[in-house]
Amino acid sequence: MISLRTTAALAALSLSAYSAYGAAMNKPDVKLNPQPRMRYEITIKVDNAPGPFDRVEGVIDYRVSNENCVPLTPVTGATVAPEKRVPIVLTHSGGNVYKGEIYADLLQDEDYYGKGVCHWSVVAASANLYVKQVDFSAPLFHDDLLKGKPVTRYYSNRSYATTQMERVDTGETDRTQYQDEADATFSITVQAEEKHP
Repeated sequence: MISLRTTAALAALSLSAYSAYGAAMNKPDVKLNPQPRMRYEITIKVDNAPGPFDRVEGVIDYRVSNENCVPLTPVTGATVAPEKRVPIVLTHSGGNVYKGEIYADLLQDEDYYGKGVCHWSVVAASANLYVKQVDFSAPLFHDDLLKGKPVTRYYSNRSYATTQMERVDTGETDRTQYQDEADATFSITVQAEEKHP
């Protein structure tokens, strides 16, 4: 779980530079919020998997939500909002359940480009369960995350058994999409629960 110590440790992470599809931009000095308050517990539950996973990881993606604070790129003339991916520290809570903590307001809102304050927003928190070269990815997007809504995705057992090629399997939200194989599936459920100070 992300503790205050872990949050402080994240400050030591190198915050990546951003580029606009090859066009150089000023590198924003992205800082962590010194007093994040929007804390959520992430729970990942796996049901009926046909075997173990080599590793279970989590990530949370942030993006600047108000693009008017970002200048146009010199080559394409497009606006490319800065993004940042941060790992979620997960702990095995027994059985098929993993838990971690995130902060929706982890990154500091700031005027990076002299065009007004850029506001960071959560895009999604994702569970990534690996079997050899396959990443079974289960994202929990912004609205569902903030509302505490559990989201379940289904994956084919056949996909679990076919691990020779590197790929990301995002599954289906409806088990019946697998038609005749609907019974030969497993699921990953991701939910966020707000934790008040």
